[in-house]
Amino acid sequence: MEAGQTGQITQTVPDRDGAGAAPGHHSPAVSPDGTRIAWISDRTGRPRVHVATLPPDGPIDPDEARVLSAPGPYADVTALSWSPDGSRIAVQVAPCGGDRTRVALLDPDGGPAVGIATHATAVVLGAWAPTGRSLGVTVLSDATPRGSEPGDGTACLVDVRDGSSTVLGSGQAAVVQAVSADGRRVVLRTGRRGERALELVDLHRGTRDRVIDGPGGALTAAARFGSAPGTLWVHTDADREHAALLAVALGPTAEHRLSPARPVAVRPGADLEVVALDPGGPRAALVWNVGGRSQVEIADLRGGRPERLPAPCDVVTGVTFARDGVSLLVAGHSPGVPPYVVRLPLDARPATPLLGGTPVTPRPPRPEAVGFPAEDGLRLAGWLHRPSSPTGVGFVWLHGGPESEERPGWAPLLHALVAAGVTVLTPNVRGSSGRGRAFARLDDGALRPESIADVRAATRLLAGVPDVDPRRIVVGGRSYGGFLTLAALTRFPELFAAGVDVCGMSDMAAFFADSEPWISGPATTEYGHPDRDRALLEELSPLRTADRIAVPLLVVHGEHDTNVPLTQALAIHAALAGRGAPVELLRIPDEGHEVHDRHTRAAANARIVDFVTATTARG
Repeated sequence: MEAGQTGQITQTVPDRDGAGAAPGHHSPAVSPDGTRIAWISDRTGRPRVHVATLPPDGPIDPDEARVLSAPGPYADVTALSWSPDGSRIAVQVAPCGGDRTRVALLDPDGGPAVGIATHATAVVLGAWAPTGRSLGVTVLSDATPRGSEPGDGTACLVDVRDGSSTVLGSGQAAVVQAVSADGRRVVLRTGRRGERALELVDLHRGTRDRVIDGPGGALTAAARFGSAPGTLWVHTDADREHAALLAVALGPTAEHRLSPARPVAVRPGADLEVVALDPGGPRAALVWNVGGRSQVEIADLRGGRPERLPAPCDVVTGVTFARDGVSLLVAGHSPGVPPYVVRLPLDARPATPLLGGTPVTPRPPRPEAVGFPAEDGLRLAGWLHRPSSPTGVGFVWLHGGPESEERPGWAPLLHALVAAGVTVLTPNVRGSSGRGRAFARLDDGALRPESIADVRAATRLLAGVPDVDPRRIVVGGRSYGGFLTLAALTRFPELFAAGVDVCGMSDMAAFFADSEPWISGPATTEYGHPDRDRALLEELSPLRTADRIAVPLLVVHGEHDTNVPLTQALAIHAALAGRGAPVELLRIPDEGHEVHDRHTRAAANARIVDFVTATTARG
């Protein structure tokens, strides 16, 4: 977009070529008998379930896999789980990448799919009962039943044979975490963001015990029953700064149901991100986030020192035991390498490819870890992506969440910018994950302006990098990062040559009014309450001071986004276009808060790169 253009509205056109459209493979799950593997891949365009025979060695040819279809158009699969008898695969589906998710049962042999709780506005996938007869799901509704709060979900065990269900409980962000082998006990997670709690429900006695408490409690809260009875394995940061693995002994009587949690795997200064229990014995695969990169360990749950394994990729996203007793299947990604899956031997031999893993050409340079002070002295960190042939343009990219983290992995937009000669800085401002609970809470509520000020500190760092022209720096971000982008453009307009807002919030009060209640309800601990903190939300909303944005702005938004609704993009676009400011709205059809079609995603990234290079061209 030329600097003089105003009010333009465009739509993406799928891009069938280029490294940015490379397919990825993730979320591997091994069938209970160990003979087959299911995974999610966008090889056919949108994320679908693929099923293939799991070879004893060597890679899988994705072209020979069976592709399973979930009910409905644009039924993008975001999670999957084999039934314990191997006859079905439960999937969570996000139509058009949206947040009105569905749950369905797929036949791994290609038979018809069956929807679960199809009457609900949205359904969230939970855990299977070990018998395979019942599946845990959470039912969500637009309405607020009497006695509940906006956004409360109802967690149930649904009998997959006849559709009948048992209500387990309700609450904010409720999810069925685990069901005991005898079907008697269920672990239910509830709670707003940063206040997660775990509850142990005894279906026979009708008792309910808190495993970890909510208010002031956990950012991370997950639990599962192991292969041996009597122990609940809890993955949480409750009562500690970083997430760890704890063991809770289950008492045999009603008078002594739970014992105090016992730490099993703890690392000072590092978050435990992934826990996979071995179905064949008392051990677990653990994935730690150490300074943004992943480390993999095997832990004997009976005691002893964990054994470190060579991490096969920079960022590990999932691990599962291969059922052969001697290897793991590890999913992850690296700079220039789309999401892939490898087989990792437990004897510390090198990993071997299973699905994908071929770097794009040319492979982008590896990012450099950087640290810098915030304006109040707080130590911040991030990643600097240096191009081999810099043009002088700088780009500050801000992640979403805010409980998320920029890491050195597959990032096709950033790779495309670097290939175009742009120097990219991806800071982890306060409120990001990976630095512990205290750091993640430094932007809550009234502390929000401090995280906005961190964007200015990051921009000043980038401005001091050799080969970066301080007059040619662009700020951009996605979701919460889009909000930070707009906030920075209104508060520090002199720092930037342009901005890119991807599905960001422009009006916080309208976000709470228009977003799905099960998204906005749990977010009150992060952003503030829409009634009690209305003055704060209005003060923080970039839309209120949009007249301060004077540089070209590209707004990118999915038309089916109900997390941050399209109205947020329309509002900021109208505010700028109404006064003749240079703004373009790129509307993406058939997509929601996430852009799931890899070709459409590549086309949107290409438009962003064109915008950045055009608005910062020397003239």
